[in-house]
Amino acid sequence: MTKGHATRTAGVQQTPLHLRRRTLTGLGLVWVGLITACSTTQVSRPVVSSDRASAPYNGVRNDLALFALSLLDTAYKWGGRGPATGFDCSGLVAHVYREGGGIAIQGSSAELGRKSKPIDRSALLPGDLVFFNTLGARHSHVGVYVGGGRFVHASNPRTGVRLDHLSNRYYAQRFEGAHSLLE
Repeated sequence: MTKGHATRTAGVQQTPLHLRRRTLTGLGLVWVGLITACSTTQVSRPVVSSDRASAPYNGVRNDLALFALSLLDTAYKWGGRGPATGFDCSGLVAHVYREGGGIAIQGSSAELGRKSKPIDRSALLPGDLVFFNTLGARHSHVGVYVGGGRFVHASNPRTGVRLDHLSNRYYAQRFEGAHSLLE
């Protein structure tokens, strides 16, 4: 008998043990794959509680978010209003709106909070504003929401303009609300 070849004994073809095991293993994997494919649950999309969140594509919003992201790692400067000198939080927002969206806004973070329309956090869209109480005063910090639970803001002199997540422990504890200057 030659190794690896089937032999005939009394009219019945026999295959070597290692070939039978390989075939059974293959069939077992196919069976497991079929059972798994049939039993997996469908991924459901979250229920949207706002018409705003299902709004059609808005180029201005996306431009604001992309422009804000382009300023990551820019220096922080209290009272700063431009990339050459650095930004504070409200200066960053004003610059992003002016250069990224052609929208002139000005004022401190507290003033931006008064000028903007409060929205539900679940309705946040790129370009909206997120406010925090970081200095013991209402709306003492502001950032530009860019989607995916993230926002761009001029944080402090050590880190400059950065991207953070709303679920970041520090910001989650200080979150005061979502607002919009856009429709």
